[in-house]
Amino acid sequence: MQIGMIGLGKMGGNMSRRMMKAGHHCVVYARTAKTREALAKDGAIAASSIADLVKKLGEKPRAIWLMLPAGKVTEEMVEQLGSLLERDDIIIDGGNSFYKDDIRNAKRLAAKGIHYVDCGTSGGVWGIERGYCMMIGGPKQAVDRLDPIFAALAPGLGNIPRTPDRAKGDSRAERGYIHAGPAGAGHFVKMVHNGIEYGMMQAYAEGFDILRNKDSKDLPEDERFTLNMPDVAEVWRRGSVISSWLLDLGAAALAKDPKLKGFSGFVQDSGEGRWTVEAAIEEAVPANVLATALFARFRSRREHTFGEKMLSAMRFGFGGHVEGQEPIDPEPKPKGSQARVAA
Repeated sequence: MQIGMIGLGKMGGNMSRRMMKAGHHCVVYARTAKTREALAKDGAIAASSIADLVKKLGEKPRAIWLMLPAGKVTEEMVEQLGSLLERDDIIIDGGNSFYKDDIRNAKRLAAKGIHYVDCGTSGGVWGIERGYCMMIGGPKQAVDRLDPIFAALAPGLGNIPRTPDRAKGDSRAERGYIHAGPAGAGHFVKMVHNGIEYGMMQAYAEGFDILRNKDSKDLPEDERFTLNMPDVAEVWRRGSVISSWLLDLGAAALAKDPKLKGFSGFVQDSGEGRWTVEAAIEEAVPANVLATALFARFRSRREHTFGEKMLSAMRFGFGGHVEGQEPIDPEPKPKGSQARVAA
């Protein structure tokens, strides 16, 4: 299948490579020629502009995947493509857009006969090897047409034990992707996924902070322990009920740098944690842990603990997020198109 890819950053480039490895044909575009040329060397067709990308997609109806920062950048690209594409073409937003923006974009494009699919994508910098977990929203006809692409990007069954009694369920979920519902549903599920991620990471961070400070001079001398953080993280990976990929990343960071001196503890938030808490407020759902985890990230920008260094290390591990280098509005406006989210 032929597909266009706009945005070749941390994930877009590797997603293109994974699709090509599965036999699909990618026409790619990024603002910098060097980035486009790197993908061309791996087998992609490089486009010199958005109009050129649309022209080089010879198979109709066309499908174009966006992996761009959410907000203004994505909104402007959707608008530009809406003027270039034709009836039955598909635009896929694979970034971290706000789900209400998806609903609005889908309605606007539907008036032109263009399909809009939102695809919450998780996998970070390791997705090219591990595959990408995808939560998809949009019309069934368009989602079904794109199934070969989703199947190529997804992890597949792998070696994860199958869940009992799932034989009658949708097999796509077991392979790492779902059609969550209409436009906006995919990014809504991904938004809550990221909110949960905040809570899980915060729990690990606080736990390791307690362990790290057990040698505090404020404690009675016979109650002080100097604990080996790398060893604790490693043993918890082996058969513990709190084992996870996040813990794997934390253990790797500690093995390399036991005191996490390479991290300041400044922890950015991508925006989706805020949106999750806002959704909880709209639905009157108590979300104590997720809200507290979000507020902890705000505090981390004023004072830094060992736990916050652990948070920063885990974020760098799965997404290559560099401290303090992810722009975000201090007061995001999720009802408009200006809310900024790191893709």
